[in-house]
Amino acid sequence: MTDNTGKVYIIGGGPGDPELLTLKAKRIIESADVVIYADSLVHPSVVEFVKPGAEVHGSKELNLDQIMELTLGAVREGKTVARVQSGDPAIYGAVLEQMRILEREGVEYEIVPGVSSAFAAAAALKTELTVPERAQTIILTRAAGRVAMPPGEQLRDLAAHGCTLVIFLSITRMTRVARDLIAAGYSDDTPVAVVYRVTWPDELIIRGTLADIAAKVRVAKITLQALIIVGDAADPELRRQNQGGENGAATSHLYSSIYTHRYRKAASTRR
Repeated sequence: MTDNTGKVYIIGGGPGDPELLTLKAKRIIESADVVIYADSLVHPSVVEFVKPGAEVHGSKELNLDQIMELTLGAVREGKTVARVQSGDPAIYGAVLEQMRILEREGVEYEIVPGVSSAFAAAAALKTELTVPERAQTIILTRAAGRVAMPPGEQLRDLAAHGCTLVIFLSITRMTRVARDLIAAGYSDDTPVAVVYRVTWPDELIIRGTLADIAAKVRVAKITLQALIIVGDAADPELRRQNQGGENGAATSHLYSSIYTHRYRKAASTRR
């Protein structure tokens, strides 16, 4: 490539709400000569920031070859390209194959992280995915579908950990997801939350358990753009429990007055 080539930015467009774009992402979108965005998943308001005269292309009807033809053609003209993905590019962003081509062609590129729908969903649920003393591990995964899962990564395998599960791309398999998790050891009253189009104007939250969540999803007719969260993190009662005590809620030590750490000594418990 010559020295006058442009640059590609692979940008996390966040879950939907344009105010959840990072400052860097917004700045790049505003200054880019060409914006290629995943218009089936990225809210259209995200590309309202483009400058006059910028090219804007939706990618939902394009295959990889067509996307990269647009990208490389612009770069060879010295243009800056913003490739806007939904959420964060690192999670089911299908960007690895794009990076391989950019590497092969000697094109400079940069990845700009974004807010994943996993964390936007936790915010919508007003919950903490790492529940003190109950679940300190989060698994981000999906159910097997047209694309097989690697060995050891079926839901039944992952369920053995008993931690918080954040399940992407699987809402059409909700019945099987619930069945597999129960078969693997989760109780049928395990809390579940389904968050549809989180931060979009038509966001919808459905709460239930592994026993009834599939029926609730069917009634709501949700078939896409929904995240499934399984485990104590999906339990709305967590916020209503009393702190401490024999029957109280588990509490993080981070701000506890009886816990010493590098910046603060524990308060005396003597009376």
